[in-house]
Amino acid sequence: MERPWQLYLLRCGDGTLYTGIALDAEKRLLMHRSGKGAKYTRGRGPLELVYTEICPTHSDALKRELEVKAMTREEKEELIQAAAHSH
Repeated sequence: MERPWQLYLLRCGDGTLYTGIALDAEKRLLMHRSGKGAKYTRGRGPLELVYTEICPTHSDALKRELEVKAMTREEKEELIQAAAHSH
């Protein structure tokens, strides 16, 4: 059975949001911080993991990543806020 994937959102030091997927979002955050993540996040630190969502498969994660990337900044902020309030 395939391991579940995570969709994640990072808040960059310049206030922008970065959306990505990984098997382990925490480990991926460390890669971003060390400069081995996406080109976009390089030089935009500090980076903060502000949202994660479990996706059952890699395919589901890719689909969800496209959905979230198509959202407005406001919609992404609502997603982050909703998750923060559910914990």
